[in-house]
This record gives sequence, structure tokens and C-alpha cells, in this order.
Amino acid sequence: MYDFVFRHVFTRMDPEVAHHLVMPVIRVLGIWPLRPLVRALTRPDPSLRTEALGLVFDSPFGIAAGFDKNAVATPGLYALGFGHVEVGTVTAIPQDGNPKPRLFRLVPDRALVNRMGFNNAGAKAAAARLARARRREKRLVLGANIGKSRVVDVDAATADYVASTRLVAPVADYLVVNVSSPNTPGLRGLQAVETLRPLLRAVKDAAEATPLLVKIAPDLPDEEVAAVTRLAVELGLAGLVATNTTIARDGLRTDSAKIEAAGAGGLSGAPLKRRALEVLRLVRATAPQPEFCVISAGGVETAADVRERLALGATLVQGYSGFIYLGPLWARQISRALARA
Repeated sequence: MYDFVFRHVFTRMDPEVAHHLVMPVIRVLGIWPLRPLVRALTRPDPSLRTEALGLVFDSPFGIAAGFDKNAVATPGLYALGFGHVEVGTVTAIPQDGNPKPRLFRLVPDRALVNRMGFNNAGAKAAAARLARARRREKRLVLGANIGKSRVVDVDAATADYVASTRLVAPVADYLVVNVSSPNTPGLRGLQAVETLRPLLRAVKDAAEATPLLVKIAPDLPDEEVAAVTRLAVELGLAGLVATNTTIARDGLRTDSAKIEAAGAGGLSGAPLKRRALEVLRLVRATAPQPEFCVISAGGVETAADVRERLALGATLVQGYSGFIYLGPLWARQISRALARA
């Protein structure tokens, strides 16, 4: 049913318009009494409970940052069966993001290209919504992904990240520093260890007891992936998210004219799988400590993908593009297949 709707309705619509039409439906699912009724149909089997970051997750599979940028639909996403919800990317200063169109489907590749540019209502608004969500649903595990405000110079990035941290860390279960989106000028340069060290140290101090992770790009060379991982361990971070979207366009099946028309931006979805697995192996080889949380993202579509990531040392697994292509029962399908394994 969803496949029919996707191919004959959603593919004829601008992807961002389609997203905005779907979000109110997900929000309604998060309202009592619908939320417990829907969750009863999607709740992961108790055998999938996972302990990480000092928290208990109903399953190891969650929704990645980027889907719910403004923390408006977290109870609804919980109702649909996700083990955790990571919101954002949130910036200290509200911003509109990049000009539209800025989200594109590459259907033959089951992929997306986005250059959204951290469009969000700001950290203050996100913090208020996270606090409300926490009051509504105590079992919902909420992560907050923070990035640099576009109007802030890279030289002032640390203070900008700290401002976001002070607002959202008190109401989030964990915090992720995003220095790896390709859609904010200069942002990826912050992944250089000499620049990243003072930034992460300052954010960690501001986050206080909230577990802190850093999210890296798949486009980093292997030696830099290892260097950032070692830095995260050195600074006592709780873990690392691997990976963000990629700027690469290798091996795609979509017509080259359509890829060119989509233009610049981060590619997510099935084509990212190979590199995401490589980065996961490297991160876990560099940081084998089981208490160091590794969240694997990129190219996750099936329960087999989730099992593979867990077998390679991932603590938790996230998806996003698969939700667009496989529909609202995606998390339930994965949880049920994992429980049967």
C-alpha cells in the first residue's frame, strides 16, 4: 500500500512539500490516547532492549537527525516504534536554511540529496518542545543534534555551539555535535583535530552530565576518522555518530542529468552503505571499549542491515532515508525481524 502511494503520489510532489504534509499526521499519532494505542502495535520486543549512554533503549534502532529538525513530532515517532529519536540539527540562532528547492529524491538509488542548511526554529524553541515531549512520554529517549548558526563566523563557532548546548542539554538524553554537514560553509573544516579539540572540550563542559557524542562525515580519509575517534576517547566523550551524508556521487543508477539537476548537497540512503560500514569498522577498531557508544548511520534499510552494524560493533543504529522509501511501519518491520533472529 505505501509503495503504491509513494510511487504514484509522493514522487509527483516536491519532497519537502511531501515531508511537511506527513509531519502533522505523525504529530497526531503522538497525542494521547492515540500514542499508547499505536505504540502497542509497534512496540519492540523486550529482547531488543539495549543499554547505552546510561540509558535504556526499547530497541537499538532509532530515527536519525534531519527528519524532525524542530522536535515537533518526537512522541509520534516514538509511537511508530523507533527506539530513540534524534532531533535537529538545531542552531543557537533560528534560521531559514538554504534557498528552495533543496531536497531531492534519487528513486532508482533509494537515496536523497539535501542541502537544507540547518533550517530550524532555534535551540530555545527546540528545548521547550523537548521538555514537553519528555513530560508526555517518559520512556522516549531523545537525542539533540546541534550545529553552527550560519551567520556566525567559523572563528566564533565554539561560543555558538556552547549557546545551543546550554539550552538543549538539560532536556536531552544525549547531545551530538554536528561538524560534518556539507551544507553550512566552513563547517566540515571543524573536523580537523586541532580545531575540534577546543570546541568539544567547551561543549562537554557546558553539557555537564548529558552524554556528548560527535558526528563525522563519511568523506573523511581513514586516518582522520581514526584521529577524531582517538580525540573523542581522549576527551572522555560518550561516543561518536558515524556517519553523516556524503558529497560523493559514485556508482549511482539515477540518470546523470537528474543528479546534475539536484546539484550540491549531502547524499543519504542506500549508496552510503559501503562507506558507512568501512567507517564503522575503523571507528570500532580505534575505540574498542564497549562503553564508548558508536551510533552507525548511513544506508540502513533492513533488519539485516541493523544486525550487521551491531555485529561490527555498533551500539545503536539509525536510519532516515529508509523511512521515506519504506513508509511509516518501517521501524516496526525492523524490530519484528530483529526479534525473530
